[in-house]
Amino acid sequence: MSQGFSIELYFDPALENQVLKAWNVLARRQITTQLIEIVSRPHITLFSSPFLDPPKLESILKSFASKQGPLPLSFSSIGTFPNDKNVIFLAPVPTMALLQLQAQLCEAIKKEGIEIGEEFKADSWIPYCAVAQEVPKTRIAEAFCVLRELKLPVSGYAMDIGLVEFSPVREYFSFELGNAVEP
Repeated sequence: MSQGFSIELYFDPALENQVLKAWNVLARRQITTQLIEIVSRPHITLFSSPFLDPPKLESILKSFASKQGPLPLSFSSIGTFPNDKNVIFLAPVPTMALLQLQAQLCEAIKKEGIEIGEEFKADSWIPYCAVAQEVPKTRIAEAFCVLRELKLPVSGYAMDIGLVEFSPVREYFSFELGNAVEP
């Protein structure tokens, strides 16, 4: 049974591998394997909703992606949210380019009559890349210690944008940023 849909920002292979390294270290230490089990891919969630119409979003995302270019990203810190999901994440430096990309995407979606939830509005959105979910409370400190060995910052580029249904994760489509044919 679907829990919802997300529009996700994907990374270049080198940056994706840095995040996967964190997932694998946490799995080897038997802290959490949840992201691996749901067949997720390292990403930053730009928008999420319990109900979306994938065919309707395909042309919107394709057009949006063609007008963008690869986006520099630098994950410089580790964080968590004060809730019961026990998510630990890498936080990117919130550059103006990243914030504008997300705001422009939400504007394009809103024009199609799709409601933007509070946590995805421009003044509320928090960019992050999950490296662990459902970490037992007694192991959160240990997970932080393990992740501190990553030697932050890790940097690279956002290269693609895609729509997934979760959970488990199933990608509907993805488009390369800046995929417009240039003369």
